[in-house]
Amino acid sequence: MLSAEQFAALTAKLPAREWAEATIEAAPGDADAPRIRAWTQAGIDRASLGVQSFVPEVARAAGRRHGPQTVRADIARLRRRGIRNIAVDLIAGLAHQTRRTWEESLSWVDRLAVDHVSVYMLEVDDKSRLGKELRAGGSRYGAGAVPGGERIVEFYLRAVERLAELGFERYEVSNFARAGKRSRHNLKYWRMEPYFGCGSDAHSFDGERRWANVETAGEYVSRIRGGLSPRKPLERLDERRLLEERILTGLRTADGVALTAGERKLLAPERTASFASGRLLVAGRTLRLSDEGFLFADAVAGELLT
Repeated sequence: MLSAEQFAALTAKLPAREWAEATIEAAPGDADAPRIRAWTQAGIDRASLGVQSFVPEVARAAGRRHGPQTVRADIARLRRRGIRNIAVDLIAGLAHQTRRTWEESLSWVDRLAVDHVSVYMLEVDDKSRLGKELRAGGSRYGAGAVPGGERIVEFYLRAVERLAELGFERYEVSNFARAGKRSRHNLKYWRMEPYFGCGSDAHSFDGERRWANVETAGEYVSRIRGGLSPRKPLERLDERRLLEERILTGLRTADGVALTAGERKLLAPERTASFASGRLLVAGRTLRLSDEGFLFADAVAGELLT
């Protein structure tokens, strides 16, 4: 959303360094030539477009106003300017989505030859207008046109199948990449590696502690201008909590999570055996989910510890 000038002014304050990977997220239609020029000058080498759907009437349900040609034009400009590692996001379960429109979105992934696709199953905040309407059984805000849970799962499984046919590897529950194109910054979170977040509502983790900044931009700026820290209180994670989170994040990946002998003793053996016999979990030297188990990743992880 930043103009080219705003982005250049902001990134000029960053210390000079060699980026391992630098990603910009943008809505389709925002990747114009001046912005892309500012992005590349700052060292951006990867772009992620929040497409959600390539079908205009479905995209509108997600607050987007683009069509597939908008995305095609953005990707062409990005590639001309040297940003060739490109990702798109899709959401399964948007209002007015059908088998036909879902197949249409998946076909555009093939046509545009992107390197990375994120497929998220629709999650609605109960406090949002759509969430309240769905809970009340109403039809406003597109609630009456939102597919049911079984259809959303069907869309997700079809994406897994189609993307595999196109040469994508599912390396995390919602993320698919061509060889060598896994998102490096996302992998940090799932591997519980340290990360630092800047700005309002940004989160950070140093390996033992978590913290977040205040949520609104206004309060963030006000605190800094007043000489106060924008950081909320730190949360120190004990050994058990670190293990819980490592299992929760690690099981979301295709690689799974490797546990020490001591850590394995903290698992509930009867639940581990039950999930394994139910073909949701593969319990070897590394603990990982089966293809079916990916649908229940958080539930399985939450039940494994004694």
